[in-house]
Amino acid sequence: MPLEVEIPLPTLDTLGAAVPADLDAKHVATEWFRSFASLVESGDADAVANLFLDHSAWRDILSLTWDFRTFAGREKIRTFLNDRLSVAKPHSFKLDASSVGLQTPYPDLAWIQAFFSFDTGVGICSGIVRLVPTASEGWKAHAMFTNLEDLKGFPEKIGPLRNPAPNHGKWEADRRREVAFEDGEPTVLIVGGGQSGLEVAARLKCLGVSALVVERNPRIGDNWRQRYEALCLHDPVWYDHMPYLPFPSTWPVYAPSKKLANWLEGYAEIMELNVWTSASVEKVVQDKSSGKWMVTVRRANGDRTFKVNHVIFATGIGGGKGNLPVYPGMDVFQGQTLHSTQHNTATDHTGKKVVVIGSGSSAHDICANYYEKGVDVTMFQRSSTYIMSIANGWKYLMDALYSEDAPPVDVADRLNASFPNSLVVDISRRQVQQIAAADKELLDGLKRVGFRTNLGYKNAGSGLLAWDKAGGYYLDVGTSQLIIDGKIKLKSGPHIECFTKTGLKFDDGSELNADVVLFATGLGDSRSIMRSVCDEEVSRKVGRVWGLDPEGEIYGAWRDVGVQNMWFMTGNLALCRFHSKHLALQIKAIEEGVFGSRYQLEGSLPN
Repeated sequence: MPLEVEIPLPTLDTLGAAVPADLDAKHVATEWFRSFASLVESGDADAVANLFLDHSAWRDILSLTWDFRTFAGREKIRTFLNDRLSVAKPHSFKLDASSVGLQTPYPDLAWIQAFFSFDTGVGICSGIVRLVPTASEGWKAHAMFTNLEDLKGFPEKIGPLRNPAPNHGKWEADRRREVAFEDGEPTVLIVGGGQSGLEVAARLKCLGVSALVVERNPRIGDNWRQRYEALCLHDPVWYDHMPYLPFPSTWPVYAPSKKLANWLEGYAEIMELNVWTSASVEKVVQDKSSGKWMVTVRRANGDRTFKVNHVIFATGIGGGKGNLPVYPGMDVFQGQTLHSTQHNTATDHTGKKVVVIGSGSSAHDICANYYEKGVDVTMFQRSSTYIMSIANGWKYLMDALYSEDAPPVDVADRLNASFPNSLVVDISRRQVQQIAAADKELLDGLKRVGFRTNLGYKNAGSGLLAWDKAGGYYLDVGTSQLIIDGKIKLKSGPHIECFTKTGLKFDDGSELNADVVLFATGLGDSRSIMRSVCDEEVSRKVGRVWGLDPEGEIYGAWRDVGVQNMWFMTGNLALCRFHSKHLALQIKAIEEGVFGSRYQLEGSLPN
């Protein structure tokens, strides 16, 4: 079920309002916030809701709901507050006066933005509010974001709270015993040692929760190191920093996969994470009486079964696997078929005709690599694709938040999260039009050669496509021009009817000869590895992981999936950085007995 509600932008024309020339933004914010804090603490949900526009949104991450929720519209906000104010007991509100300022992202948009802090019964929380002018009711809230930052009494062991004692000659032996779990068992077992597994392991360690990361590959980083040769991040470095250990200022803007792999290996060592490599999780069984998990881990020196409180699957979107689609005639094809996850380097196919099926990021990268290595390659585009050049796109999408001159990344993360997807759609549509205008020559060139483009999910670009589909776009770093110039051949339009002995036949009667057909058609279900090690009863209960729910939140990732103390940690580097703490805080709260009641969207765990 897709995002159901879109909150329109509060344009000045729509509001019938203007920003006074003599506006005192701090005074406006202070007066509004004083009323807001007083009414919240008194539990007057109706009065609090009346401080918001009819078309407004409140996004909460854990602080008031113990879930990821977005309430779109005043009436849903009112219901939420009536249900939760008496439960969460928010209090001690404090406005950060230094953060208050008027912002005008477009000539017809203006809002006062302010940061604030507050407490709940168990949490230390933060918030961001944006106020807009109205024709006759003063300034009202258009967007509110509240976020759980820490648990009272259980701070992260960082900065002044880190271990101050010197260690004379004992560290190496202590670490060896810790990693081997000679003196006990972990509280949490994490399946997968990619960035998502490592980042949540680091968060748990800093919260004093023992965790073991089990990685099937011989080295940490092999999930990047062993992918196709041309793989490189298309997100800039300032968007991708990891918790506690940001990339150095010498790091390239776009990290090659093998360089990132080496960084992940170093991260695990520097952060002293407990990792078992060349190890596989063979079986995960939940004890129905205690809720604990019996996890069997296999290594060369034998199996060991752990009894743990929590299991986190950090195996990537799609479980890190790709399945070959099935077409008639594949059994008679005399060439090779493979998925992009099985592909290494273009030189494996020197002298052969290659058809790459797909037109997303992997397909573009792999086609470019084939061309660079002198291999005859054709891209077959099954459906239209959103194309954005990184040269122009990031300027409109990221520069205000993630760039060398932007706010610190922890501030940027909160600002980014304060725009829920129900609000993002209209803003993104404007940005997409700006990017398309800047990319006009590129897009016109693609159209000229028959490459089909679109404007993304709900005509709002790549962001919502990534959150809902985990694909369907390409952030161009040069391959589009190779397609325009005919250096990468293109076939787009018909559908594959069948394989033949010598290639592919399409439903318009045309054929395409190939020695190799490579499917760059995305990954499978994020639950695939879980299902291979859990019983049918558990597998059946686990809800969907990834994709947008009706409120615009992501299903299953970092939150409840329908089975007690089973979690999924997934996403790109930026999402993992921010939400790894949210997952760790939930586990810490459960372990310390302070976790409250989860306020879930009805029907939020579909399969």
